[in-house]
Amino acid sequence: MANTKTAKKQLLNTKRNHLRNQRYKTTLKNALKTARAAIVAGGDPGAAQEAVNSAVKTLYRSASKGVIKRQNASRRVSRIMLAYDRKFRADKGPAPSA
Repeated sequence: MANTKTAKKQLLNTKRNHLRNQRYKTTLKNALKTARAAIVAGGDPGAAQEAVNSAVKTLYRSASKGVIKRQNASRRVSRIMLAYDRKFRADKGPAPSA
């Protein structure tokens, strides 16, 4: 248990941050699950694109808040976009270059 006044304050801070981070992580996991399910279903590319965009937005927001690291977010975005491209752009040739 914390002995000093500042240690007790820090303990409260840590608990509060932990709860906030858990909420972000849950939201992130749900967004990724939805995006993956939309990709695997393979029905409507527009709906899958919406789910992927939402997941990407959530990933970058979590990284900016410090819930996950920036490189972790970039890696996950890369993987989810690759999965989307493999599913919906396989018969359309190479993706358009920027």
